[in-house]
Amino acid sequence: MPLFVVQAAHAAEGCPAGDPQMGSMLVSHLTKENAAQAGVTLHADAVIDGGHAIYLIVDADSEEPIKQFMTPFSQMGSVEIWPSSSCERVVDRGRC
Repeated sequence: MPLFVVQAAHAAEGCPAGDPQMGSMLVSHLTKENAAQAGVTLHADAVIDGGHAIYLIVDADSEEPIKQFMTPFSQMGSVEIWPSSSCERVVDRGRC
């Protein structure tokens, strides 16, 4: 299954983490179980402190199920999806 890195970003002024209802909804949405129901395998998520963006490492057959899974995040800002590879795969093929 192809690997992807996903970035969901929003403006600092509208940071959903500052809204108890919105923040809670996003945290409850961002589970491995919910991702799997959308056809996405969620490996990891991280937010750079003060950066107003979350990064996900996921597997999916294509970008479409990722777009669907990220709908709540796209309603608050931008969502970018990048086809990716593990470091091991990059070294095996001899190029980035």
